Amino acid sequence: MTTTRHTGSDEGRTEASARGNGQGAVPLSAQDSLGISSRTELRPIHQIGAELGLDEDLIEPYGRGVGKVDLAAIDRLADRPQAKYILVTAITPTPLGEGKTTTAVGLSQGMARTGRRAAVAVRQPSLGPTMGIKGGGTGGGWSQVVPMERLNLHLTGDIHAVTAAHNQLAAMVDNHLHRGSPSGLHPERVTWRRVMDVNDRSLRQIVSGLGPAGGGPTANGPVRQTGFDITAASEVMATLSLARSLEDLRARLGRIVVGTTGDGEPVTAEDIKAAGAMTVLLKEAIRPNLLQTVEHTPALVHCGPFGNIATGNSSVVADLIGGRATDYLITEAGFAADMGAERFFNIKCRISGLAPDAAVVVATVRALKVHSGRHRVVAGRPLPEGMLRESPEDVRTGAENLRAQLRIIRRHGVTPVVAVNAFPTDFPSEHEVIAQVAAEEGARCAVSTHFADGGAGAADLADAVAEAAEEPSEFRFLYSDEAPLVEKIETIATQVYGADGVDLSPAAAKDLAAYTEAGYGRLPVCVAKTHLSLSSDPKLVGAPSGWRLPVREVRLSAGAGFVYPICGTMQTMPGLGSSPAAESIDIDDDGQAIGLF
Repeated sequence: MTTTRHTGSDEGRTEASARGNGQGAVPLSAQDSLGISSRTELRPIHQIGAELGLDEDLIEPYGRGVGKVDLAAIDRLADRPQAKYILVTAITPTPLGEGKTTTAVGLSQGMARTGRRAAVAVRQPSLGPTMGIKGGGTGGGWSQVVPMERLNLHLTGDIHAVTAAHNQLAAMVDNHLHRGSPSGLHPERVTWRRVMDVNDRSLRQIVSGLGPAGGGPTANGPVRQTGFDITAASEVMATLSLARSLEDLRARLGRIVVGTTGDGEPVTAEDIKAAGAMTVLLKEAIRPNLLQTVEHTPALVHCGPFGNIATGNSSVVADLIGGRATDYLITEAGFAADMGAERFFNIKCRISGLAPDAAVVVATVRALKVHSGRHRVVAGRPLPEGMLRESPEDVRTGAENLRAQLRIIRRHGVTPVVAVNAFPTDFPSEHEVIAQVAAEEGARCAVSTHFADGGAGAADLADAVAEAAEEPSEFRFLYSDEAPLVEKIETIATQVYGADGVDLSPAAAKDLAAYTEAGYGRLPVCVAKTHLSLSSDPKLVGAPSGWRLPVREVRLSAGAGFVYPICGTMQTMPGLGSSPAAESIDIDDDGQAIGLF
């Protein structure tokens, strides 16, 4: 199968749209993506804002092509109709990623190409993965948010503000202990760590307070074991992403639990008088960032909570603004439907009050081949030769994962659409299998070439999504607020992951009882597990059955407003790989960044 490249006004577009057998196709490289970004002629940010109906006084420019949107826009747009709310999620990804952000961006451009007003809302990339193996998170090829370099690096400083607010609390915790702990916070029961937006495994576990005594044995604070997480894993990041207003943010920050007294009573940021200063540090960061795609559709970029232990979704305030500013708001959730989409439905939508009209499930041929159990891929290495051969049988076998993800969407009463993110190595017969599976599950399906062809390559997908969004919405939560915490965990395990049940460790059972007794029983749950499998075992591909979800402990994010059961080993501070992207990132003779992707 070969698609026709849209020429129009897209002069200079790389010839990379041959699809199917991979013959003669030259995929765009990471450096091509950076080049596309640097060659894109940015429209003034107030012009992008005007397309959203945002008055000029609501946008504060931050250099070329970037602006901060004032939260007053929420009230000023309140009388406008609610946009069709579209979630972009995926099947269980391989370590390579399946192009979910690229598809979300491409879909927004496809909506514009087909005469529809649309905007996209995505998370801000973390510097750690950008400098590591994963790379940035701005989309790619002819479906990316620009300026790509600024977005993948510091943007408007929001992530640094989260780092500062988090570490301000950590400093005040240690100072509180140094002053004799008026709240009764026990030094050995402090749970609040520090954060940094880098991948640095050596900081996972440290001892603080060491050094020459100077003026006395406690001059450097109490000696205690602690550690660092990456900023995306900070509860402050999750809290910022779920706050509905500055006042709501202030209240949520005050509820953050930093540890307990010797009797097990929670001690909060409010108790040690830190929440006010944290809010001031985040006063600018709570305002969403406005950018544009390479085809100038508006893009709201805000927050970046971890996808494993937090919601993995962009902010509530970005969606509250975007939802009244256009006709189609496309938002993306981290990882697959069992992870990001489930949390989008049961945590983010519960807080925002918004209800999705349709959900796009991104699928790739290569991932479905991996889910057949007959192939394996490794990040940073070429695809195995066997995966490059035509094999619709492998795709059909692996499509059990696609079926499971579609059923998760249906279980929440939302209409799904399958988006086949096409690669040059795909074959028409393999795309046909995916379409057949989608039809068998009652879902629309469209092959999309947005990476190579931009919005023109996503036109069919845009039509399918628009049709799906017109179907009557029956959105529903998976569980009620009143359900016991253990019942919420069991519901997710059995109805979303396909587990036979849940096995609580004694520590986890004790945690749940303590949180319920302390008044946190009505909170939703955010299960922390691997993103590489529907199960808790990253080695199990497809749609595993005959297994039980092991919960070894349960932690509390009182500020963000959820509890998170830990199922497996979660690294909240990643390490750098043997050949991190940072080794290839540099400045050329013209002062331009090279090596970002």
